[in-house]
Formats: sequence, C-alpha cells, structure tokens
Amino acid sequence: MKLLNIKKAVKVGLLATALFATPQIYFAQTTEKTASANTSKIWGKVDGIAIEGMVQGPSTEITPLQIACVFEYTEGDIFNSPPALPEAVNGMVHLDKSLNGIITELRKSGKFAGHSLETLLITPPSGTIGAKKLLLIGLGDRKKFTPELMQQVASVGMEEALRLGVTKYAFATDLKDAGIDSPTAEVAGYGVTGAINAYRTHVYLKSKKMSAFKPIEKITLLAGPAFFTTAGEGITKAISAFNK
Repeated sequence: MKLLNIKKAVKVGLLATALFATPQIYFAQTTEKTASANTSKIWGKVDGIAIEGMVQGPSTEITPLQIACVFEYTEGDIFNSPPALPEAVNGMVHLDKSLNGIITELRKSGKFAGHSLETLLITPPSGTIGAKKLLLIGLGDRKKFTPELMQQVASVGMEEALRLGVTKYAFATDLKDAGIDSPTAEVAGYGVTGAINAYRTHVYLKSKKMSAFKPIEKITLLAGPAFFTTAGEGITKAISAFNK
C-alpha cells in the first residue's frame, strides 16, 4: 500500500493520537471549536529545540522517528470501545493496521510486553507509515498509570532519539486511544519536561567530553483536534519554566 493511500484512509482519524483527551468527554468537546487536521504551531523553544504541536496521527506523521506508547496487553484493549476510542478516531489502531497488526501481535505474544519504560525499535517497511523508525515505549499496568510517568517516558524517548542520531522526532502518548482518562495540559507539560531534562544531561556530559550526539532541532507532540489548544497550554507552561 502506498503511503499516500494510507493518509487518505486515516484522514478522519487524525485526532487519533489524541494525546491528552479523555474518552468520556471527547465527543461532547468536539462540538466546540477544534483545530483542523494538520494544524501545527511552534509553542516555543528551549535550548534551541523547537517544541511543536501538531494535529496528526502517528501512522501518518512524516518524521525520522515516531514514538508511540502502549500499555501492557489486555485482550482487545485498543479495539474495544468504550473505553478505547472507536476505530475511526483511534490512532493506535490505525498505526497497528498500517503495520499489518504487528503491534498487537508483539504485545499479545509477550515479545513486547509493554512494561513500564520498556522499549522496542521497529523499522517499518517502506510505504507503510510516515516514520522511518518507530519506537514503542511501555506504560505498564493501565490501572496504575499516573500522569507523572510521562516525564520518565519522555526522558527515555529523548535518550533513544540521541542514540539514533536523529535531529527531530514525533511523540504520541496514545492515552486516549487506550481509553485512559488523563489531564491534557499536565501530560503535555510532563512530555516536554522529561525530554528537556534528559537532553540537558547529555549537554552537560558533552561538555565533559563524555557524550557525543547530534543536536535535537525539533520535538513534535501529536494531539487531537479538540485538545490542541489545551495541550499547548501545558507545553508553553513547561517551556516558560525552563526559560526563566
């Protein structure tokens, strides 16, 4: 399947990453003003890194590295709606189907259990998704999830981005797709904080000649149309805290 056809197929689900929304209130909130598909904004910069918000799904975002997060497997978890989002607006489902079900297969078989901060790097076949590399990061037991975990997850994501030598990457938590209630702005802020803290550690090590890496130029945080602005509030707050 050509990538262009994939983009058309999932256009209706571009909110799919739905980075920060809660499934219980999503449909009510989308009746209000929402950002259109492909809306993007640079919310600010920290240490020369542009922090971008984007209304896009993880299967279609064009990027050297796409990071997506998954919980430990429970039968049919990303497909059962509710609490998971319906397939048409579920980014993880689109991502999985674009890769011929490999994410579900890995999780169901235990080859990638999704334990907290567990990672797996996948090289997608050409023409399947927009990213050259896909990094899965585990979120652990969904019943024990707290927003603070996203700071650690974002830190791991940055570590892997530096190791891979990319200069930009996209990050999708996929919390709403999995049916997890989460505070939009808070999760967004933790995503920025974890990434920048990890980056600054390596900058320090580089000054001691103990680390070598390509500078990160941009981090793109994917969000659903109804939550783009709210996510931006958390992102800008985190940026301001670093730039004081």
